Amino acid sequence: MENQITIPRIGDTAPDFKAMTTTGPMQFSDHIKGSWTILFSHPADFTPVCTTEMTGFALDQKYFDEKNTKLVGLSIDSIHSHIAWVNNVKKNTGVLFEFPIIADIDMNVSKLYGMLQPGESETAAVRAVFFIDPKGKIRLIMYYPLNVGRNMDEIKRSLVALQTADQYKVSLPLNWREGDKVIVSPPKTVAEMLEREASDYEMVDFYLAKRDL
Repeated sequence: MENQITIPRIGDTAPDFKAMTTTGPMQFSDHIKGSWTILFSHPADFTPVCTTEMTGFALDQKYFDEKNTKLVGLSIDSIHSHIAWVNNVKKNTGVLFEFPIIADIDMNVSKLYGMLQPGESETAAVRAVFFIDPKGKIRLIMYYPLNVGRNMDEIKRSLVALQTADQYKVSLPLNWREGDKVIVSPPKTVAEMLEREASDYEMVDFYLAKRDL
């Protein structure tokens, strides 16, 4: 099974690695400690879809900073290619990619995170997104093919949803957005059921109740 692809799963500790990035050497576990992290891969430097995506992350840098979230990019290119691309985008658009971009020319990190999928490409990483919490656990994973760009609104929504669920110990319904009602855990005893029925929750049924935060 030499071509078997392994992908870290939700709940796993994010695999650690050392790498060179556009902001200097990185020990991944040290870099992400104590913050949320979005690790995302792109197929190649100097490509149109990737440029729109990386620019989108860069333009939202302040948003992610305010959410205590670090951005880490990756592609299977050299550090020299990365720097040239960063410089090219800055000159053409005025947008600077301040977050680190991993130079993964040896494909070690791409293989570690299952970003190389031979059915799509054996030399370019697919568009993977890993959401990692402050304890270093993988909490959510997204995968996109080479020719479809990511949805930044969904990335931001997912991040806020994870942080909200953790902070308030609740679940979130379909299409939840910040400010919407959340789902409270189902009752585990008859007494809890009766207590819920007397509450001011929005009751769809005894097992599905919503409330404002």
